[in-house]
Amino acid sequence: MTVQPSVLVVEDDEHINYLLDFMLAREGFQIHAAKDGKQAIELVDVIAPPQLALLDVMLPYADGFQILAHIRAKPEWKDVPILMLTSKSQEKDIVRALEAGASDYVLKPFQPLELMARLRRFIKATP
Repeated sequence: MTVQPSVLVVEDDEHINYLLDFMLAREGFQIHAAKDGKQAIELVDVIAPPQLALLDVMLPYADGFQILAHIRAKPEWKDVPILMLTSKSQEKDIVRALEAGASDYVLKPFQPLELMARLRRFIKATP
């Protein structure tokens, strides 16, 4: 019996959430979703580490950088790939995310097939 890979999705835009939910479910992922930074931090504290985390940067209550720091401070989450999915396209934001421990950075609007290829690459690389 194969274990269904899980993904933490932190996104406050309901249209993007719907698209991500559709794409990930179709690929067989179990989805843990949070619509704001507070929910995301609470989820990180109670769920088992997923195979991947997808984080928006601009969120209510806590931004993606704060969530990223919270995740990276938890030893059991150290190997979880984190993909930032955001419209913040300034080089300083990209560098900040990568230096803080993000595994990849994808700009919105994203190409669905490209995003899924990036996710699959990280899922395969996860021990």
